[in-house]
Amino acid sequence: MAQQLSTKAGDHVIQSKSVLAAETLNNFMFTKQMTCYFCGGFYGPCFGEPACATCHAFLFPEDINLTDEDIPFADKSEDGDSGNDEPTDFYYEMIKKEPRIVIPSTKSDKLAERITALTTIRDKDCVPEGLVELLPPEVLLIVFSYLDDISLWSVSQVCKRWRHLLESWTTEDQWRLYTQRRWPLFHPAFRVQSWSTLYTKLLESSPCKLCLQQMSIQTQPPAEENSWRRNRLRNELKSLRSDPPEGIEATPLDRMCCHWLAAITGPAGSPYEGGNFYLYLQIPNSYPMRPPVVRFITRILHPNISRHGDIGLDSIHHNWSLALTISKVLISIQSLLTDPYCSVCMEPEVGALYHDNLPLFDQIARLWTWKFAMNDYILPTKHLDEFWRSISR
Repeated sequence: MAQQLSTKAGDHVIQSKSVLAAETLNNFMFTKQMTCYFCGGFYGPCFGEPACATCHAFLFPEDINLTDEDIPFADKSEDGDSGNDEPTDFYYEMIKKEPRIVIPSTKSDKLAERITALTTIRDKDCVPEGLVELLPPEVLLIVFSYLDDISLWSVSQVCKRWRHLLESWTTEDQWRLYTQRRWPLFHPAFRVQSWSTLYTKLLESSPCKLCLQQMSIQTQPPAEENSWRRNRLRNELKSLRSDPPEGIEATPLDRMCCHWLAAITGPAGSPYEGGNFYLYLQIPNSYPMRPPVVRFITRILHPNISRHGDIGLDSIHHNWSLALTISKVLISIQSLLTDPYCSVCMEPEVGALYHDNLPLFDQIARLWTWKFAMNDYILPTKHLDEFWRSISR
């Protein structure tokens, strides 16, 4: 009798925790975007992403070198000034004498394609109703063979027939390779029982799948790489590998070091403790004159990090300095996790919660860390999936 009462009491505690977790998670439902955060669905559906395809092409271009300008930056002086004062007459004279040569890019303009698609009247599809559902497996497999890993995963979410077909066609070794190529800094702390399930967990933990897609495109600068940039990045990479900062990893994804993946461990004592957060970096052709574009590709609840993963850090925007390196930028981001700046927030709603109710903020941020940033330590099992589905309803 006592054992039955104890079991019932334990079930009641678990149920109470699930209800509390559901209530706290429901306070911030922008993890499941119904419409675009920027246009409110005017340009089309966002399919659960923070931004629709049109707004994303306009606000977050794939190739940052398309709008890159060689603007000189100087080290900060002792009084804290960045040194970017008004250019002198000599500066303008040099510009007139030596105009900047712009090499046109052969890369297609995604924004122009999206605008053209939105403004052009399409003819009705001449595909008979039900034809797609009746396509034989052999035809579907030929079509699937041309898709990348994210597209394959998206196809598996369309219907049960396609999911079962992909499960029988793709092996666990293929999903392991997909995971290692997409997240080369992922080091599982357990023996992976299902790489396809783990790939799904990592993919769903990303705030924007379009940004993940851009990582694999790996566009290169149109002009020849300058020696200063090459030597600077070579020395930075050597330093990161020989003496990495505590809880920080980074590695280039291409030969020209234009695309990087970084991993930051959540600081101890913070609601992000134990989490492993991945970041995507794009290094412009004019680096170190211009700062890199840094974006979280792991969901995180923080006043200075947007739902899209953008970081509100002054040093990687208008206050860039030549003295800063990739390592120092990542250290600054890691410090930002414990010391947010709530006067100006990327997410005002999160900043207000942090300022008005810190215990509730810590609780929600910790739940996000468990769900999205602890794939290294939490074994993805059927029971865990059922738990997260129950608290997300």
